[in-house]
Amino acid sequence: MFSNYLISLREGLEASLVVCILIAYLVKTGRRDALRPIWIGIGIAVAIAMGFGCALEFGSQELTFEAQEALGGSLSILSVGLVTWMVFWMRRTARHLRSELHGRLDAALAMGTGALVATAFLAVGREGLETALFVWASVHAASDGTPRPLIGVALGLATAVLLGWLFYRGALKINLARFFTWTGGMLVVVAAGVLAYGVHDLQEANWIPGIRDLAFDISDAIPPDSWYGALLKGVLNFQPDPTIVQVTVWLLYLIPTLTLFLRPSNPTKNAPQPTRPDITTAQ
Repeated sequence: MFSNYLISLREGLEASLVVCILIAYLVKTGRRDALRPIWIGIGIAVAIAMGFGCALEFGSQELTFEAQEALGGSLSILSVGLVTWMVFWMRRTARHLRSELHGRLDAALAMGTGALVATAFLAVGREGLETALFVWASVHAASDGTPRPLIGVALGLATAVLLGWLFYRGALKINLARFFTWTGGMLVVVAAGVLAYGVHDLQEANWIPGIRDLAFDISDAIPPDSWYGALLKGVLNFQPDPTIVQVTVWLLYLIPTLTLFLRPSNPTKNAPQPTRPDITTAQ
């Protein structure tokens, strides 16, 4: 539940920040007439993301077991690649996200209504599709037959919307670079678990060998149906009896990715940037 909350909070907050930056800029520059196309683009992006998530969920139910495992494993690996790219991209651009969006919006205002709709759609749609795919993969990996993963998703999105509204109202300030660094690091850990589970799916689909070669089995010490076993599975996608391939892939992804992500930024590259990337509508 926590991993799904974190995913939807992180991705939802990115989308919320994008929306509040776009809306605040139009209000500040006296271009309220452009708000309608922006909201239309946002609405289209949300609808497509929800439709994509529904297609993943209900479309996969019509497949055979092997096909479901192959699809789930492939999409899990794809979602890990996307979320890894996303956390590194946001770590690099968090400091100047607002100026980048302002530049795109100025260009769209000069081109007309269609460009405004497209700008809002592209700005929000990417986060929406990434969220739908990674949440689906994470829920698929951590599903225990209860609605807790989906509750975590709903709570994360609700929190993101609330924080976005507080940003817009100027009632909340936060160091975005630090926030995205911490949440990004936690997402890398979650992604490692999703990747390992995706590999296990591909092993069950007979795409990758070694399904019977276990690295260890501590099911007696950490029963999957215990509260702490469910907690570890929900937070870290922990499996008490992983295969050798799963553990190898988990380590090969987590150690270098987390090391690169947490490596200090080049101070000369960041020197011209503001040290406090707060976003408020007062500016």
